[in-house]
Amino acid sequence: MQWMAWTLPTAIFFSLVVLMLAGMTVAQILYPTVERRGFLPIKTTRGDRLFISLLTSAYIHIFWIAFTDLNLWWATGISLLWLVVVMRWG
Repeated sequence: MQWMAWTLPTAIFFSLVVLMLAGMTVAQILYPTVERRGFLPIKTTRGDRLFISLLTSAYIHIFWIAFTDLNLWWATGISLLWLVVVMRWG
């Protein structure tokens, strides 16, 4: 992986994405999802909410890098909090 400038937070972020996808696959097999409506303006399934939270987490990291000089761990923490909110109430 030397061809990319991986930092520890970036590697952890993408490792967590892989683990979440594996967990969602197991959850879908054991407990099939149904559409529901939360604070998001559309009916979503568990997979939809995961995709939305992963996409916005990527944007949180991009904006964090672009507009702050602070540690990337803060962006990762905000992204994890956002993931929990969207998955629970989205």
